[in-house]
Amino acid sequence: MPWLQMKLETTDEFSDLIGDAFLELGALSVTLMDAKDVPILEPAPGETPLWNELSMMLLFDAETDTKAILSAWAMNPLSAKTKHEKFEQLEDKDWEREWMDRFEPMKFGNRLWICPSWKPVPDESAVNVMLDPGLAFGTGTHPTTALCLEWLDSIDLIGKTVIDYGCGSGILAIAALKLGAKKVLAVDIDPQAILATKENAKRNQVFDERLTVDYPAILKGETTDVVVANILAGPLVELADEISGHCQIGGLIALSGILDNQAATAREAYLPWFDMQAPTFKDEWSRLAGVKTER
Repeated sequence: MPWLQMKLETTDEFSDLIGDAFLELGALSVTLMDAKDVPILEPAPGETPLWNELSMMLLFDAETDTKAILSAWAMNPLSAKTKHEKFEQLEDKDWEREWMDRFEPMKFGNRLWICPSWKPVPDESAVNVMLDPGLAFGTGTHPTTALCLEWLDSIDLIGKTVIDYGCGSGILAIAALKLGAKKVLAVDIDPQAILATKENAKRNQVFDERLTVDYPAILKGETTDVVVANILAGPLVELADEISGHCQIGGLIALSGILDNQAATAREAYLPWFDMQAPTFKDEWSRLAGVKTER
């Protein structure tokens, strides 16, 4: 069936209230996009990743009286927080199918694939992680996640212990287990991330005694062979002493969520504990990796 789409611009401060108001006026869905085409950053622990200036798309049934909607909206005090409101006709498409068709299995390194559940697995003999795109904090499409997945695929994880610091969707923790890790501690301060990690681990049949998912407090006194942290440069620098303390001597570390112009500062923060390699870059992002040594 055909649809009507209303577009408007607002800010993140009022987006939830405005979205709820339009749902009450009959909108079937609300979609937010960055109004300035600024790339979204990986969220810091506990933060919700939203842009400041937003474009809002509201889907309505084709029979909707657009004049009535615009008139009702003009009477709402929140209308002062929106601008450039306009309706447009959308062609008749299966929008759910179109959205699903956008996502294909993605390969990272030599053997690791991230696969949406509705697509066939390209290589049954490969290491396949089933993870659907959505609001689950990282599905491999962001360069920082890709950099970490490629790094995990490049190292020997057989029988190793791993910390995934800031686990988000759990994609790195699950990949580590499927690549042979014997134990993974996945931690985050966001309860939604903890829930997402557990659910994705169940889907991949790795939610067992090898995987612990909890808040960072469980790491007290824990050291592992491998530490991976895909958060942001600011928290990585602030938490350098803590994160470094969880890696054993001779252990490996990978850090991402770092813009390319932040790599030097983040690398400097970990030099007291690690022999750090030169950064690896992907688009405007970077990954740092190193080996912990006795100082």
